[in-house]
Amino acid sequence: MKVPRRHFPTSVLGIGLLIAFGVPGAGPVTPVLAAGERAEISAAVKHDVSQPLRFIAPAPRETVRRVRPVLPLPLPALPEQSDGALQVSAGPQVGTADLLNFPGIGAGDYGYTVDAAPPDTNLSVGDTQVVQIVNTSLAVFDKDGTGGLLYGPVPNNTVWSGFGGGCELNNDGDPIVLYDKAARRWIVSQFSVSTKPYLQCVAVSTSSDATGSYNRYAFSYGNTDFPDYPKIGVWPDAYYVSYNIFTNGTSFAGAKVCAWDRAAMLAGAAATQQCVQLSSAFGGLLPSDLDGATPPPAGSPNYFVNFGTNSLDVWKFHVDWATPANTTLTGPSNIPVAAFTPACNGGACIPQPATRRRLDSLADRLMYRLAYRNLGDHESLVVNHSVRVPTGFLRSMSGIRWYELRASGGGLSAFQLGTYAPDTNHRWMGSIAMDRVGNIAVGYSVSGSTTYPSIRYAGRVPSDPPGTLQAENSITAGGGSQTGGLSRWGDYSSMSIDPVDDCTFWYTTEYLKSSGSFNWSTTIASFRFPGCAPVP
Repeated sequence: MKVPRRHFPTSVLGIGLLIAFGVPGAGPVTPVLAAGERAEISAAVKHDVSQPLRFIAPAPRETVRRVRPVLPLPLPALPEQSDGALQVSAGPQVGTADLLNFPGIGAGDYGYTVDAAPPDTNLSVGDTQVVQIVNTSLAVFDKDGTGGLLYGPVPNNTVWSGFGGGCELNNDGDPIVLYDKAARRWIVSQFSVSTKPYLQCVAVSTSSDATGSYNRYAFSYGNTDFPDYPKIGVWPDAYYVSYNIFTNGTSFAGAKVCAWDRAAMLAGAAATQQCVQLSSAFGGLLPSDLDGATPPPAGSPNYFVNFGTNSLDVWKFHVDWATPANTTLTGPSNIPVAAFTPACNGGACIPQPATRRRLDSLADRLMYRLAYRNLGDHESLVVNHSVRVPTGFLRSMSGIRWYELRASGGGLSAFQLGTYAPDTNHRWMGSIAMDRVGNIAVGYSVSGSTTYPSIRYAGRVPSDPPGTLQAENSITAGGGSQTGGLSRWGDYSSMSIDPVDDCTFWYTTEYLKSSGSFNWSTTIASFRFPGCAPVP
């Protein structure tokens, strides 16, 4: 009998933004791996090559609805304070061109029945396809025309059908899909934690067709270290991943950062991983994920970020596959930023109309992705999280705190940041990205006492005043509140950049068409800024 999966996200003792090596006030940068120490090295416990996904019979669907519960960690002692970067009004609306807006996986769409909450909505964009993944299903859409369904929805573990073990047996979620733009390959991943050993199941496509065959891998984390909330970043020398480790699925033991051998996995060869376990003082790290056609400078490490008390932290992870003894992880380097307090103290406080049920904020961590771009004359990374915005005596709302970081002198510094809260509605569960000319867009959920949970985005162009976003755009207006004792929402959303024109933003997250529980829907929408001409 399958053991019900327990899902414990990160409420971290220091979630922040990587900011700055070599910047005054950043403090000393220390190696996490001391002299003589090495990263943990282990081989994938199994790998193979699948049949084309379009020819594989879908795995059995879940028959029992499952709530993915949260076990938050205590945040640092954070004062109730005014936000130091608050933007309470927005400029004129950016004249973005809205392109597609069509249903993703959700209740009643494409024959889908909701079997898990929250959906953990995520997508990525390839040459001709959009792949969306949720707890616990995957679908492939045509990115041109009307966004027609090409494949699915099917249970996520269909990707590992015939692979054996927990990856084939379990459909446990925390899914991620990414498009490796340089290699033109898809990466599909979820964990297997209902049985032991705890596994991360990773599949790398053999072509740019998401319905084709995959090189499949299972990486083990043993029988004790529950690898929660995996987040992946594509980098030239590796696929980098972060986890929040819970001992026996209950006690937070610190973040673990790993590198998977990208070259081997693209080739379908035997692959290893190199991992470093951090102390329980750190969790909720995000790896940097490459956007655009220009790679980072040769030999550049992958950046990992989390936040602390009014500060941002950064680690630099450089992996050496030929000589693992040369692998290094340095940090954290800490930079003070404008004051903030996590929304809801990381818990559930987001209001909805006509119900006392409050929604989870997941404000105890940065929101996926930490999007990296090399613009030639500078390197930028953008990321966001949800913060408390005081509105009066013992009252507050949730706003989007966002950052642009830039690389200089071998480190990172905060180029600009702001908190977006233009009215009394709550905004949370954001995802942010930058196009090839430096336009930024952040998508998020918005809800309030008279506003059903809805989907919106705001953006900025490089000529806007630093730290500001323009007036927001609506993607989908919600039609109901989540009820039935269910507070889970998110756990993440997804803003992605089209790799072909390097201008078009694609966003997905959840909403409800009508009030209820286990009846969430999702939208997939695309838009483009007028100042970004598509690459021929």
